[in-house]
Amino acid sequence: MDIRKKSLMKHYEWGGKIEVVSRCKVESREDLSLAYTPGVAEACIKIKENPEESYALTRRHNLVAVITDGTAVLGLGDIGPLAGMPVMEGKCALFKEFAGVDAFPICVASKSADEIVRTVSLISGSFGGINLEDISAPRCFEIEARLKECCDIPVFHDDQHGTAIVVAAALINALKVVGKDISEVKVTINGAGSAGIAICRHLINIGIKNVIMVDKFGIICQGDDTLNDSHKKIAEITNKSHLRGTLADAMVGADVFIGVSAPGVVSQDMIRSMNPGAIVFPMANPTPEIMPNLAEEAGAAVVGTGRSDFKNQINNVLAFPGIFKGALEVRARDINEEMKAAASFALADYVKAEELSADNIIPSALDKNVARVVADAVIAAARKSGVARL
Repeated sequence: MDIRKKSLMKHYEWGGKIEVVSRCKVESREDLSLAYTPGVAEACIKIKENPEESYALTRRHNLVAVITDGTAVLGLGDIGPLAGMPVMEGKCALFKEFAGVDAFPICVASKSADEIVRTVSLISGSFGGINLEDISAPRCFEIEARLKECCDIPVFHDDQHGTAIVVAAALINALKVVGKDISEVKVTINGAGSAGIAICRHLINIGIKNVIMVDKFGIICQGDDTLNDSHKKIAEITNKSHLRGTLADAMVGADVFIGVSAPGVVSQDMIRSMNPGAIVFPMANPTPEIMPNLAEEAGAAVVGTGRSDFKNQINNVLAFPGIFKGALEVRARDINEEMKAAASFALADYVKAEELSADNIIPSALDKNVARVVADAVIAAARKSGVARL
């Protein structure tokens, strides 16, 4: 039985991967009076007098909304919000298992950015943070930006920033392995959707200076009138030499390849055209841009993918539980660039120098100590950057 069939059987067995569990007992009249009426009125009055008390008197302080419109679910594409529910429940389970953070799935039946922003903003007071998930580009950029403006709690699109944070951590350590300086390498990113653009921006934020972005039409270059708005913006900070051409052209002389695109689009000849000590992260799932063994045969020094059955798994679960844990613990108003950078460096530093190698550049996705380490780094950065309320 393959994993997909086994997973389907387990989903029928589970009948949902999360449940609501009461934190108070209700076994007597007094219990009822304390948890509900009439005693609960005192908590309501306190919150009315000071809305900040909602964090102390309700579960809001540890509760995240996991929100999707179902338009970009895993590798399945636009399958709708209801069909995306199993993924959202899985995300909620990971929040709880890895960071002790409660999360609840909310699937919004709309493709209108206006409707989604209004819906989420209206319910945001029930939560301590908002995790946007599986929303297609370019709408995801607008939705996140607008929600950040109108909500006073952290809003985080994990497909963008969670991916970027873990990729950056893996790259920081891979560069140590091959002995290259972060400010001097050339990075080629194939795939200019939400993940690719976020990876690009985050890598530039942590010190990468030379990035070439490629989409299915070729190298993204400033001055190309056919670019959409998000690509025009990314063209302003990448490809400073105004290189044009195909993915193969973009990989000549590159030190790093990062793929968030499509299976099998990278050949061994493309890997051979890269600089010695090449770092290759083909992360298309389930089939990467090039299989790890083929990349290594062609000369790649360090290879990482998104898959658990290969070494160096680059998985978002290393980032988002700890990021939200830290943000919630200090009641951060935002998850900003400083917090994201801190998370990447904390993840990289978690791999001890004596354990660092081409086969071990990133912590195990199943290491439940990672969330606390990331949370502590996020807390420090939130306080230093002024977005923490505690």
